[in-house]
Amino acid sequence: MTDQKLIINDCTLRDGMHALAHQYTVDQMVEIAKKLDEAKIDLIEVSHGDGLNGNSVNYGFSRHTEEEYITAVRDVLTHSKLAALLLPGIGTREDIKMAKDLGVDTIRIATHCTEADISRQHIEYARSLDMDVVGFLMMAHMIPTSQLVEQAKLMESYGAHCVYVTDSAGALLMHETTEKITAMRENLDVQIGFHNHHNLGLGVANTILAIEAGAHRVDGSVAGMGAGAGNCPLEVLIAVTERMNINTGVDLYPLMDAADKLVRPLQQRPVQTDGNALMLGYAGVYSSFLLHTERAAKLHDVDPRDILVELGNRRMIGGQEDMIVDVALDLKRKKTT
Repeated sequence: MTDQKLIINDCTLRDGMHALAHQYTVDQMVEIAKKLDEAKIDLIEVSHGDGLNGNSVNYGFSRHTEEEYITAVRDVLTHSKLAALLLPGIGTREDIKMAKDLGVDTIRIATHCTEADISRQHIEYARSLDMDVVGFLMMAHMIPTSQLVEQAKLMESYGAHCVYVTDSAGALLMHETTEKITAMRENLDVQIGFHNHHNLGLGVANTILAIEAGAHRVDGSVAGMGAGAGNCPLEVLIAVTERMNINTGVDLYPLMDAADKLVRPLQQRPVQTDGNALMLGYAGVYSSFLLHTERAAKLHDVDPRDILVELGNRRMIGGQEDMIVDVALDLKRKKTT
């Protein structure tokens, strides 16, 4: 760890979409964005929870278009820059161009941790638009560190300015976080980032370990607003970094105000490490599966924890949400035979 300023990426308005089934209003986004900007957050990420063009039957429909969300947030920012997420196969190069034209500075290209090769055209295209480009290797707990490094090198070779270790399931243990970030730092010449979920209650601890191992960029959400048990709770992270004299340049009080007055009142289902969210981390399941699993469990009268364990056993990943119902039906059949 050096004295170099960390880059803080807030995910409240993107990953937080999952916690609300993608139903933020424009006004809610604007009020939260104002507080994030007041706190001097570096990057504020805005898009559908599953990235640009995520509106679909499979992933869920947001209340407003991404153009409406991005434009409204852009117009109230005085310090922070805009970021957006894109998953190849869901979003396209046209979506990157749309985001760029609307004022998005940073595009984060997300793939499963073994599929970096599908990001090439998107990373190269975003670089041609002179954007800040991030590679995002999701479900990083699922493969050995050496393999993760090789995938990261692909994203680096395509032109990514930064490559993330993305703990989409909140399943990484503390020594695993240190090992993966250290290996990335030692083997890549670009910035390293870390994004995680709080499913095992390790969101802040793992993020601090990532910083100590050399991460340049880290993610969080106000009040943890995100899929599963949420992301690393940003206001808690900033309080800890201040105590540790880690340079973030972020003002704590506006984040606390946003968490208590704006974000928690919106949470229809508390974003916390309760039983089902804990099982995501325990079983190593994609965090955005939580609400889909709870709906399937209720509809088919099976234990959601059993669904999550079976999803983990089958090594399901993001994009396979349709399998949640299949697993629920399989478990229901086993109960009645």
